[in-house]
Amino acid sequence: MASLHNSPTVHRTLFSTTSSHPQMVSHRRGRTVQFRVRAHEASPSPPPPALDCCKRRLMLIGIGALTTSLLPERFASAEEVPEKYQAFVDFIDGYSYYYPSDWRDFDFLGHDSAFKDRFAALQHVRVGFIPTEKKDVRDLGPMDEVVFNLVKNVYAAPIQKPTIYDIQERTYDGKNYWTFEYELESPSFSRTAFATIAIGNGRYYTLVVGANQRRWSRVRDQLKVVADSFRMIDI
Repeated sequence: MASLHNSPTVHRTLFSTTSSHPQMVSHRRGRTVQFRVRAHEASPSPPPPALDCCKRRLMLIGIGALTTSLLPERFASAEEVPEKYQAFVDFIDGYSYYYPSDWRDFDFLGHDSAFKDRFAALQHVRVGFIPTEKKDVRDLGPMDEVVFNLVKNVYAAPIQKPTIYDIQERTYDGKNYWTFEYELESPSFSRTAFATIAIGNGRYYTLVVGANQRRWSRVRDQLKVVADSFRMIDI
């Protein structure tokens, strides 16, 4: 049975892919900030090499122009990206978040994007989404009950003991986000993580960022930045 620690209080705060994805590099105040921008490229049949090269170059130029024009209005500007983090932006699927700049992207089954620590593979962030007809995360029901059921019945395996430490709600640009900290303990292994869930664009988004429980005290603050940075982009 999941246990709930530190009776959660709702906090409302304002917060402001792969290696083949184009990157936008912005130089602000003597610091370089990179934005990974995802774009989907579809073609019914492989074009000739010369044409393919030309089309790809035009696509990258277009993405750069689009990103330059939209970044100031649609999410945090370059100087607001914390030092030692990069911003991942998916204009197609409608979301963005920060991740540590020394992490690398990888494929995580059933998820749309994921990045992991170069040396500690279990220390990673992943984002996935499913279709929904709901309009807001609050439509799921009372926050405490929803999170409790998620951790106990969805995230935890039968042999794991789930513990919820904290639940927070934040609102940005009229959209609500729930972030919670939890631990899954098994006889031989324990993992602690933050999860952020939100609903928009007809999608139920989930971001999970975590690490081995033994490392949690050292990386908790770093990973909280990732969890709190998630936001939806209208598509």
